[in-house]
Amino acid sequence: MKKILAFAGSNSSTSINKRLVTYASSLVEDVQVNILDLNDYEMPIYSSDRESKSGHPQKAIDFVEQIKNSDGIIISLAEYNGAYSGAFKNIFDWASRVEPKTFFGKPMLLMATSPGQRGGLSVLGMASDRFPRHDANIVGKFSLPSFHNNFSDGKIINEEMNNELLEEVEQFKQSI
Repeated sequence: MKKILAFAGSNSSTSINKRLVTYASSLVEDVQVNILDLNDYEMPIYSSDRESKSGHPQKAIDFVEQIKNSDGIIISLAEYNGAYSGAFKNIFDWASRVEPKTFFGKPMLLMATSPGQRGGLSVLGMASDRFPRHDANIVGKFSLPSFHNNFSDGKIINEEMNNELLEEVEQFKQSI
């Protein structure tokens, strides 16, 4: 059975991106889904001095292994001030030091949501540019604007937006 890794780029216990990534991953049939919590990968802030002195934290190595052992990745990134959350950025920094080709060419469905009308488009654009440099194979993208108006009871309630996500999930499924 294929294995997919899903996580939100947030360490918030009330993350709307975790709710979205959980929903999206539930739409991928006949796979084993592993939903990660970034709080399980909290590490010291990356610095080259720290890396030289202490090497790579075991949690960074474990995070990279989770990616390596999956057949596909679904990520929903939180947008803080137009960029990645500090929690995700730190894990990504450490992971990219463990393995520069961090995403191992795995098919990726890249998503973002926010309470606002742009739906995390800034962070989605940033990741779309950055992740392929770390061997991400982005096969689908999805942005959900105005999360609280379009998501309820664990699913997207806006039919048009839900159909858009279903198309992206189908592309992802065909790639894994």
